[in-house]
Amino acid sequence: MPVGILGKKMGMTQVFDQNGNCIPVTVIQAGPCYVTGIKTQERDRYAAIQLGYDEVPEKKLNLPRKGHLKKAEVKPLKVLREFRVPEEAMAELALGQEVVVSQFKPGDFVDVTGTSKGKGFTGVMKRHNFHGSKASHGVHEYFRHGGSIGNCTPAHTVKGRKMPGRSGAARVTLQNVEVVQVRDQEHLLMIKGGLPGARNSLVMIRKAIKK
Repeated sequence: MPVGILGKKMGMTQVFDQNGNCIPVTVIQAGPCYVTGIKTQERDRYAAIQLGYDEVPEKKLNLPRKGHLKKAEVKPLKVLREFRVPEEAMAELALGQEVVVSQFKPGDFVDVTGTSKGKGFTGVMKRHNFHGSKASHGVHEYFRHGGSIGNCTPAHTVKGRKMPGRSGAARVTLQNVEVVQVRDQEHLLMIKGGLPGARNSLVMIRKAIKK
């Protein structure tokens, strides 16, 4: 039963299907991951597994991380993330178990979570898609400005206004994206379309829940 996997976004390319149609895909270096923790309903009040990914030299880990991974008898791992799983799937899992990309197959639909690219400080037109002021019939000083942000009562800017500020660098989840190819030997997943994040950024991949 698919429980999810961690990976790195390698970039985009294209593949061709049996009919010769070109399909844009994102290549994910997915796994191998290891089960480093198991949460149960009785003990933790929710069912989940913790996966570890990205082997690093042991000297780069602090003592709590070393002790935690030692209990699971796995290699020194940089990234730890939790995946919620159904209670019935817990019997199939054990500490130290390897989780690989073969749990997915072409045609599966997955949810992919990553951190979007940061765009720095941006104005309201780029950040919130404001259309701006008029660009004709005279000079307009405030073409790219946000316009009025309040009034005399309550004499301050109300919270929640769409204002300039930092854009991007946020947690984003794309739901129901299709797996196009799975390469077990190379630990590669090819997922249709673009995915959030820059090259070499971490992504979490879970089997999509159809509603």
